Amino acid sequence: MNCLDTYALVEIAKGSPAYSELFDKDFIITDLTLAEFYWVMLRDSYSEAETWIEKLAPYSKEVKKELLLSAMKYRSDNKKENLSFFDCTGYVFAQANKCDFVTGDKAFKNKKGVLFIK
Repeated sequence: MNCLDTYALVEIAKGSPAYSELFDKDFIITDLTLAEFYWVMLRDSYSEAETWIEKLAPYSKEVKKELLLSAMKYRSDNKKENLSFFDCTGYVFAQANKCDFVTGDKAFKNKKGVLFIK
Protein backbone atom coordinates (compact mmCIF):
# COMPACT_ATOMS: atom_id res chain seq x y z
CA MET A 1 0.00 0.00 0.00
CA ASN A 2 1.22 3.49 -0.82
CA CYS A 3 0.66 6.72 1.08
CA LEU A 4 0.72 9.58 -1.41
CA ASP A 5 1.96 13.04 -0.55
CA THR A 6 0.82 16.30 -2.11
CA TYR A 7 3.66 16.24 -4.64
CA ALA A 8 2.45 12.85 -5.91
CA LEU A 9 -1.17 14.02 -6.07
CA VAL A 10 -0.23 17.12 -8.06
CA GLU A 11 1.75 14.98 -10.51
CA ILE A 12 -1.21 12.61 -10.88
CA ALA A 13 -3.54 15.55 -11.51
CA LYS A 14 -1.13 16.92 -14.15
CA GLY A 15 -1.10 13.53 -15.89
CA SER A 16 2.59 12.89 -15.28
CA PRO A 17 3.43 9.48 -16.77
CA ALA A 18 5.77 8.62 -13.90
CA TYR A 19 2.89 8.96 -11.43
CA SER A 20 -0.14 7.88 -13.48
CA GLU A 21 -0.05 4.22 -12.51
CA LEU A 22 -0.20 5.07 -8.79
CA PHE A 23 -3.88 6.01 -9.03
CA ASP A 24 -4.63 2.45 -10.18
CA LYS A 25 -2.94 0.83 -7.15
CA ASP A 26 -4.00 0.69 -3.51
CA PHE A 27 -3.21 3.96 -1.79
CA ILE A 28 -4.19 6.20 1.08
CA ILE A 29 -3.66 9.86 1.83
CA THR A 30 -3.91 11.75 5.08
CA ASP A 31 -6.75 14.19 5.58
CA LEU A 32 -4.11 16.89 5.98
CA THR A 33 -2.54 15.99 2.63
CA LEU A 34 -5.98 16.15 1.06
CA ALA A 35 -6.46 19.64 2.50
CA GLU A 36 -3.06 20.82 1.25
CA PHE A 37 -3.73 19.35 -2.20
CA TYR A 38 -7.10 21.11 -2.31
CA TRP A 39 -5.37 24.41 -1.55
CA VAL A 40 -2.84 23.81 -4.34
CA MET A 41 -5.59 22.97 -6.82
CA LEU A 42 -7.67 26.00 -5.83
CA ARG A 43 -4.93 28.26 -7.14
CA ASP A 44 -5.80 27.11 -10.67
CA SER A 45 -9.45 26.13 -10.66
CA TYR A 46 -12.20 25.79 -8.08
CA SER A 47 -14.12 23.26 -10.16
CA GLU A 48 -11.05 21.11 -10.77
CA ALA A 49 -10.18 21.24 -7.07
CA GLU A 50 -13.70 20.09 -6.22
CA THR A 51 -13.55 17.28 -8.79
CA TRP A 52 -10.28 15.96 -7.36
CA ILE A 53 -11.51 16.18 -3.78
CA GLU A 54 -14.55 14.12 -4.73
CA LYS A 55 -12.28 11.49 -6.35
CA LEU A 56 -9.81 11.38 -3.46
CA ALA A 57 -12.06 11.71 -0.40
CA PRO A 58 -12.66 7.94 -0.10
CA TYR A 59 -8.89 7.38 0.26
CA SER A 60 -8.42 10.01 2.96
CA LYS A 61 -7.59 8.86 6.49
CA GLU A 62 -7.69 10.84 9.71
CA VAL A 63 -4.43 11.61 11.46
CA LYS A 64 -4.78 11.11 15.21
CA LYS A 65 -3.36 13.61 17.66
CA GLU A 66 -0.66 11.21 18.89
CA LEU A 67 0.61 10.75 15.36
CA LEU A 68 0.57 14.51 14.74
CA LEU A 69 2.73 14.95 17.82
CA SER A 70 5.11 12.24 16.60
CA ALA A 71 5.30 14.00 13.23
CA MET A 72 6.20 17.28 14.90
CA LYS A 73 8.87 15.50 16.95
CA TYR A 74 10.23 14.03 13.71
CA ARG A 75 10.23 17.50 12.16
CA SER A 76 12.05 18.93 15.18
CA ASP A 77 14.60 16.10 15.19
CA ASN A 78 15.29 16.80 11.50
CA LYS A 79 15.03 20.61 11.53
CA LYS A 80 18.21 21.03 9.48
CA GLU A 81 16.34 19.45 6.55
CA ASN A 82 13.64 22.14 6.66
CA LEU A 83 10.82 19.59 6.20
CA SER A 84 7.24 20.80 6.00
CA PHE A 85 4.51 20.06 8.52
CA PHE A 86 2.49 18.23 5.85
CA ASP A 87 5.41 16.12 4.63
CA CYS A 88 6.43 15.09 8.14
CA THR A 89 2.87 14.16 8.97
CA GLY A 90 2.50 12.08 5.79
CA TYR A 91 5.83 10.36 6.29
CA VAL A 92 5.21 9.45 9.94
CA PHE A 93 1.66 8.37 9.07
CA ALA A 94 2.99 6.11 6.30
CA GLN A 95 5.57 4.59 8.64
CA ALA A 96 2.94 3.93 11.33
CA ASN A 97 0.65 2.27 8.78
CA LYS A 98 3.41 0.22 7.12
CA CYS A 99 3.01 2.00 3.80
CA ASP A 100 5.51 3.39 1.34
CA PHE A 101 5.53 7.19 1.40
CA VAL A 102 5.36 8.25 -2.25
CA THR A 103 6.93 11.59 -3.12
CA GLY A 104 9.16 13.45 -5.53
CA ASP A 105 10.44 15.70 -2.77
CA LYS A 106 14.23 15.36 -2.79
CA ALA A 107 14.38 15.81 1.00
CA PHE A 108 12.87 12.32 1.33
CA LYS A 109 14.82 10.65 -1.47
CA ASN A 110 17.00 8.39 0.70
CA LYS A 111 14.73 7.90 3.68
CA LYS A 112 13.51 4.50 4.82
CA GLY A 113 10.10 3.51 3.48
CA VAL A 114 10.03 6.09 0.68
CA LEU A 115 9.12 5.45 -2.93
CA PHE A 116 10.84 8.39 -4.61
CA ILE A 117 9.64 9.19 -8.12
CA LYS A 118 10.93 12.13 -10.09
